[in-house]
Amino acid sequence: MKVVRTVEQLRESLGQLRSEGRGPVGLVPTMGFLHEGHASLLRRAKETCGIVVMSIFVNPIQFGPGEDYESYPRDEIRDLALAESRGADIVFIPLAQEMYPKPTRTKIKVSGLTDKLCGASRPGHFDGVTTVVTKLINMVQPDYAFFGLKDAQQVAVLSQMVEDLNMNVTIVPCPLIRESDGLALSSRNVYLSAEERRQALVLSRSLREARAAIEDGRVVTASEARELIVSVISESPLADIDYADILSFPALEPIAADLPLTRAEGEIIMALAVRFGRTRLIDNIVFTPKEVAALV
Repeated sequence: MKVVRTVEQLRESLGQLRSEGRGPVGLVPTMGFLHEGHASLLRRAKETCGIVVMSIFVNPIQFGPGEDYESYPRDEIRDLALAESRGADIVFIPLAQEMYPKPTRTKIKVSGLTDKLCGASRPGHFDGVTTVVTKLINMVQPDYAFFGLKDAQQVAVLSQMVEDLNMNVTIVPCPLIRESDGLALSSRNVYLSAEERRQALVLSRSLREARAAIEDGRVVTASEARELIVSVISESPLADIDYADILSFPALEPIAADLPLTRAEGEIIMALAVRFGRTRLIDNIVFTPKEVAALV
């Protein structure tokens, strides 16, 4: 495994591996403090590609004022050990001045998909995400780029960007990975106190209960499902709900409040963001209600 820190080193190392005819190139962009969710992305990339590049970069332009850019957890030694054990060929760890040597005057904006869910709570966040991912795609020129569905909105936004701009890369959505008790894996979980960590289990429970209620017919519409999710989360005294919403996926369009979910076309996403103390956690379930109804 090669560790590179400049764009020049990255391109030189990639050129060497490409000259060996090792097949497609996969990109796994991360902000580091790696966990089993990131490891699952690497595994999928290794199954698909002959060359796997992982980037580790805490991207300043996707953080808003007062957010945790400076305190975001970092552990390069641990990250490199995980990346090597999961078969990364190149790990790109640039400094901010390497990625942004001058003030950024150009940003990529995807309209429509970024004004709801996390986009509504974090204005400008997705402009920072799309811009840095575009830069990484231009630097690596991958055939595939792998992203986890824990941030399903991010997957939808990036897929739209790639389609709209005719980028020669395939976005590969990968399953959300959870702890054994159901908590969605996140680098920010380290912020949680023991009691916050215990109460945060209400997030995955609320989504499971909403889906089960749709399956057995106790919940029919999107508004009823949302009410159930909110009521379950509200059982946790430490939970401060940012949003809980149900939308079509990946278009992220509203679903009519009185429309039976089993009549909704295609997939839907039940998504939420909730604060526990200073920690903001997101979670979601993506599924097809018609398929759920057929199982009953």
